[in-house]
Amino acid sequence: MENTINEDRKWKVLESEYLIRRPWLTARRDRAELPDGRINNEYYVLEYPDWVNIIAVTEDGYIVLERQYRHGLGNTCYELPCGVIEEGETPLEAAQRELLEETGYAGGQWQPWMTLSPNPATSNNLAHSFLAVGVKRVSGQSLDATEDIEVFLKRPKYVRSLLENNQILQALMAAPLWKYFFGNNNS
Repeated sequence: MENTINEDRKWKVLESEYLIRRPWLTARRDRAELPDGRINNEYYVLEYPDWVNIIAVTEDGYIVLERQYRHGLGNTCYELPCGVIEEGETPLEAAQRELLEETGYAGGQWQPWMTLSPNPATSNNLAHSFLAVGVKRVSGQSLDATEDIEVFLKRPKYVRSLLENNQILQALMAAPLWKYFFGNNNS
């Protein structure tokens, strides 16, 4: 297949100014020249590290899900195990670490599943999804100080119904699940 993602029509950044630099929020304002010479004086970009999420299937066929409160939406939601790629980690290393820390599950056969841009218009990071089949519980959770995560094992049919009934709101988690259930005949 032809690679259609390239730098054709790339804007030339004339200047950048950081408005905020915090561990979980970095925002900059760019002044950029478009290919036709027009100038965009205020274009805002949010900088984040890359993220990972995991469709983890246990040895007996259950899918590992989490429920946690998401303050941006003000709701508690089902999600896939997920997290940030730490400096020096590969996406796979980060995914394996996050799964273990958040759920206590590890092992199995891992494969890259898909890579998405959370919002290419305003964010500079990628989200890497993995499929891990045959995971098993090897420890308890090892959560960060601000994490409050419940772990659930759900049958694929239940997870599929969550997806079909708009009960998985995180788009970066819904997309790999749609592929899992409908792109690979795993229903």
